[in-house]
Amino acid sequence: MGRARTPLILSVFISVASIVRLLGSLLVIWLTLGWKVRRARRALEKELIKQGMPKRNAKKIGAQYAALKDEALNALKRSIRM
Repeated sequence: MGRARTPLILSVFISVASIVRLLGSLLVIWLTLGWKVRRARRALEKELIKQGMPKRNAKKIGAQYAALKDEALNALKRSIRM
């Protein structure tokens, strides 16, 4: 009886370890994506302002970067829920 449970317990531990690793990777992706998009948005806004675009319009265009990031993360969340 004890020998039959050993593979089951081992497979549960392996599954839990895989899920933890997956969640850790998703967290790193989320943090990295947020940081990279923030830097890219700021750089785009600075370049647009340097080229003579009004600051308000540059901010509107830069906000589209954040909106695209949010859409990508929402798509990822939807795929995980299914």
